[in-house]
Amino acid sequence: MSRIGRKPITIPAGVEVKVNGSEVSVKGPKGELKNTFNPEIAIAVEGSEVIVTRPSDDKTHRSLHGLTRTLIANMVEGVTNGFTKELEVNGVGYRAQKQGKNLVMNLGFSHQVIVEEIPGITIEVPSPNKVIVSGADKQMVGQFAAEIREKRPPEPYKGKGIKYADEHIRRKEGKAAKGAKK
Repeated sequence: MSRIGRKPITIPAGVEVKVNGSEVSVKGPKGELKNTFNPEIAIAVEGSEVIVTRPSDDKTHRSLHGLTRTLIANMVEGVTNGFTKELEVNGVGYRAQKQGKNLVMNLGFSHQVIVEEIPGITIEVPSPNKVIVSGADKQMVGQFAAEIREKRPPEPYKGKGIKYADEHIRRKEGKAAKGAKK
């Protein structure tokens, strides 16, 4: 049996989990999340735990078992603590600032790059070269952070661009000076 799938998900205080067939809704202090899962995977709330079971040992059931359990655990984690992604803006003259609900960035283009905050996501700019994306839905936070990074991905020669705070950029050596002798 799946090691991840058979672990029960503990429901913390202040979080409400409702299961309606294959639809699961989780409500907590940071918001409410709903998701529909494969109807073949059984999801049940027993006391203060959510238990996910599979009908057989078919390959599809085995793969869906762990996936379903992890997605529900992420929903519970999201409504209690939330998820964050930290981005760094590197480069001379590159900076980010928040204007109302918009993230306005100077990224070396002839124009400013403006990204609007979407529902369920909050953007913070604690310093001109740091952007923090946070929200309850892990997938949505990751996708929105990736879309911001896509505006100017880091380049390998000088490392200029937008990168994740925990990302390491593999640097390349520039071309050798012209006429250099060995």
